Amino acid sequence: MRIGELAQSTGTSTRALRYYETQGLVRPRRSANGYRVYDEAELRVVREIRALLAVGFGLDDIRPFVACLRAGHASGDACPDSVAVLRRKLAEVDDYLDRLGSVRRQLHDQLTQAIINREKTCLKIRKRPC
Repeated sequence: MRIGELAQSTGTSTRALRYYETQGLVRPRRSANGYRVYDEAELRVVREIRALLAVGFGLDDIRPFVACLRAGHASGDACPDSVAVLRRKLAEVDDYLDRLGSVRRQLHDQLTQAIINREKTCLKIRKRPC
């Protein structure tokens, strides 16, 4: 298939496909007239790239998954390097969740205190709850 067909099949742009090519992630063949030609293997690679980008992976993180597919595995996460990236990414997400939990607790405490202070002020000024 040509670049436009691959872009349409994978929900991406031809510009993105060319960028993936410059990054060494996608490897089209060239036809006699110089057009890029992609086979089913490249379709799988681009789908893997798009799926990983959608969950927050960067292109450098994606390289082991592409290498795994190119090595003949049915899935990009079947190789040790891919598993290592998944573990690292999961640890990053866990860290983000811990930090978000801390921020949430702080905001909750601040809101609770603001409501208490508001009620105290209303009771002082108006002699009744706000």
